[in-house]
Amino acid sequence: MGRSDPELVVVDADFGRPTRESPFSKQFPYRFFDVTVSDPVTVSSSARLAGEGRTVAAYGLAGLIAGQGYYSVRESICRPRARVRFLADPTTSLPQESGGSPPMVEDIGLMRGLPGMTVVCPADPASAGSAMRAVAALEGPAYVRLGPDDAPNVTDGVVELGRAQELRPGRDLTVAAIGPAVSRALEVARALSRVGVEVRVLDLASVKPFDIKAVLRAARETGAILCLEQHSVVTGVGSLVAACTAEEYPVPVRRLGSPDLFPGGASGVSPDDPYGLALDHCLEEAYELLRARGKVQ
Repeated sequence: MGRSDPELVVVDADFGRPTRESPFSKQFPYRFFDVTVSDPVTVSSSARLAGEGRTVAAYGLAGLIAGQGYYSVRESICRPRARVRFLADPTTSLPQESGGSPPMVEDIGLMRGLPGMTVVCPADPASAGSAMRAVAALEGPAYVRLGPDDAPNVTDGVVELGRAQELRPGRDLTVAAIGPAVSRALEVARALSRVGVEVRVLDLASVKPFDIKAVLRAARETGAILCLEQHSVVTGVGSLVAACTAEEYPVPVRRLGSPDLFPGGASGVSPDDPYGLALDHCLEEAYELLRARGKVQ
């Protein structure tokens, strides 16, 4: 993208990933700005560069961009509809050397509430590249929530704005997921297929714009939806699914993700399963939905 777009620049608030040694920084050193871990500088630098006509890709921690930088993003990026694409890492809110804090589980809710902000949560590294290409052509801002670098590729690597990807067909139950939780959704589907239950799996990577039609079609054709996400269930994609089905076609919806607590042992959430997405737990919830519909005993 750097070769095809001479106006593309990168603002990097890195805290340990080797982005300084990336192919982009080596090929275009004068278009790569290292601002270290600083949300005010990340957002303000991005806004200024966008105001000069540049297309900006800004990488940093979700806790700094969506958390500490929220008001700056609102006023400096969203109001003027700046061409800034945030690439956010939700794994920690602050680096460990600064005291550390639990993973950011509120960022999708914060960002999708901003007028004009596109929000994408790709499932794996392959679709992360597709997500970046999808938001590159936008006139306004975008927020791309990244997953782990070493996550397995479980999709075909395609992200289309406003469209959910059906990764597996099924008419007994729908499991809808975003980000790394898509891999767990596929595991659930495979486990249930061994007992004769056919599960539809939806990758809802495009959180905003949201594919309401795909969700309503799944509600009508499968009768129940289980939502999985490494995010707060209060404001995450599960709440979007519940809201659109409640308005148009009410069916049972269960949301699995971070409860109304901070992930980590001190919050009361198990450090081994901070999002409640262990396979056994997901299968228990799936069976509850299937029993309610008379699909299993």
